Amino acid sequence: MVATAQAPPSAERLRAIDVFLREAWTDQARHDDRLRDLAVQVTFDRGVAHLTGAVDEPAQLRLVRDRVGRLAGVFGVWGRVAVGGREPVVVDLGCGGTKQYPGNLGLDIYPAPGVDAVADLSGALPLADDSVDVLFAVHILEHLIDFLPLLDECHRVLRPGGVLHVMSPWWRHVNAVADPTHVRLLDVQTIKGICGQRPPGTPRWYPLHVGCDAASIFADLTPLGPDDPGPEPAHLARFFD
Repeated sequence: MVATAQAPPSAERLRAIDVFLREAWTDQARHDDRLRDLAVQVTFDRGVAHLTGAVDEPAQLRLVRDRVGRLAGVFGVWGRVAVGGREPVVVDLGCGGTKQYPGNLGLDIYPAPGVDAVADLSGALPLADDSVDVLFAVHILEHLIDFLPLLDECHRVLRPGGVLHVMSPWWRHVNAVADPTHVRLLDVQTIKGICGQRPPGTPRWYPLHVGCDAASIFADLTPLGPDDPGPEPAHLARFFD
């Protein structure tokens, strides 16, 4: 007998999940004094939360991210939120003609509408150290034989508290193997290895949120400094075996 992979949620179920999440978040924000007056808009699209708006300080954005990520059914927490009056620097890696938010800087190896700078993502990114608030790597890692150098570059260019959003096909879904340019298979446990199994001295990541909808994996990662403590076992147990 051939084992079959878990089927992803239907479009109808995903719409229903979004309705549940919208109602749950509205209720939570109404009853939490810390959230009630924040000018952050939260919408949901197929289980991915999208944060927009503005906050006064980074701790407020971290609070919203954490509270949204605790809702059952959220696969990822994406966002473009101004902090302290400054619009974030957001970069789409390998965006082609599609950016996750208007106004993002688009990098791709091929010129196309929406690509602001041509760059080989397997090499050094043409970005300064500590210059980016948010990076999107949506359907990128599966195209790289060795994606660890790119992750190290993402770590270099992100500001402290910045976030890398990863989305890639789940290894058991047909999309992972249907595209002949896919050269890597990924799982939630791959993210565990990225965060906890790199050699000493290499860039370290803290998993803010990790999820899988049986078609794609999602990971929201923030860079750790050399002396920053790693995640507690209870936090890792939320996402990993």
